[in-house]
Amino acid sequence: MTALDRYVRLESDALWRSGPDMQRRDVTLSFGDATLVIADGAGRPLAHWSLPALNRLNPGELPANYTPDEDESEILEIADTTMVEAIEEVSKALAKSRPHPGTLRHWLTGGLIIATLLLAVFWLPGALTRQTLAVVPMPKRAEIGNAMLGYVQTETGAICQSPRANAATRQLAIRLFGADTTARIVVVPALPQPAVALPGGLIVLDYNALQSSDDPAAAAGFVLASTATVLRIDPLERLLRDAGLSVTFRLLTTGDIPANVLRDNAQSTLVNPIAADPGRLRRALADANIPQGPYRAASDKRTGSTPDLGTDPLEGRSVPLILNDSDWVALQNICNI
Repeated sequence: MTALDRYVRLESDALWRSGPDMQRRDVTLSFGDATLVIADGAGRPLAHWSLPALNRLNPGELPANYTPDEDESEILEIADTTMVEAIEEVSKALAKSRPHPGTLRHWLTGGLIIATLLLAVFWLPGALTRQTLAVVPMPKRAEIGNAMLGYVQTETGAICQSPRANAATRQLAIRLFGADTTARIVVVPALPQPAVALPGGLIVLDYNALQSSDDPAAAAGFVLASTATVLRIDPLERLLRDAGLSVTFRLLTTGDIPANVLRDNAQSTLVNPIAADPGRLRRALADANIPQGPYRAASDKRTGSTPDLGTDPLEGRSVPLILNDSDWVALQNICNI
C-alpha cells in the first residue's frame, strides 16, 4: 500500500487564500491523484495543487502554511496535524517516485564536453557552439525567440493585432515559405529596421514597412531580407557568440539562457542589424516568386539607397498572388485598430 492509498479518504478543514488581495475562506481538503483537492463547503472543487510541488512556508510550525508556487500567490493554512503529517509523507513519497528524465543525457553531455576540453582547447568555443546549435530543438528556439520579442516590445511598442490582420500575416508566411512553415510574422509600431528575424522562425516586421508601398511585394521583400540574414548567420548563433562560452555551455546542459542575456541581445539586434547578402536575397526573392522592384523601391524610400540585387529573373513574368486585397488592407491597418 502506498502513502497516498493510506490517506485517500482523509479530509480536513483549512483556510485558503486564492490570491494576494483575496480574503481567506473556509475550505475542505482531500487527496486526489497526486494532488491536494481544495473544495468549498458544498464539495465543489476550487483548485487542485500538485503534491510534489507544495512548498511549506513555516516548517515545524502550526498551523502549517503551504503555497503551490514561488510567488506565494495562493496560501493554504492547515491546523489539522493529521492532515499536515499526511501531506508531508505523501509529498515526499511522490517526489521520490517521480522519474527524472534527462539525467543520463546530461551526464553524457557533460562527459562529452570534458573530453572536448581535454582534447581541443583551442577549437572548443566554435565546436561547443556548433554542437549546441545542432541539438537545440525548434520548440526551445521558439521559446527563446518569444522571450526576446518581449524585450523588443519595450523598445518598439506592443505587437499590433486583429483577427483579420493576424490571418493575413499567416497567409503571408505561407505564401513566402510554404504551407508547412513554422515561421511566424508579427508587426510592431516602431522597429528601427524594416524587419528582423529572431530565433525559432519569428519575424518582427515594422509597421512603417507596410506603409512604404501599396504593393505587398515590398513587405514580402523586407520579410525575405530578414530571413536572408538567417542564412548568413543563425540568430541563435549570433546570440551565443555575443554571450560567450559560459552561456553556450549553460544552454547545452540546462536548456536555459539568463534573462539579462536575452534582453541585451534583443536590444543589440535592434540597433546592430545584419545586412542581407545580396546573392542570398536575390535567390530568396526568386524562390518565393516575389519581384524585386517593389522591395527595391521601398528600400530606397526608407534608407535612401537601392539594394544591388542584379537582374530580376522574374522581370516581365506574372507571379502568384501574394495577398488578396482585403488581407492586404487588413495588414496595412493592423496598428490602427
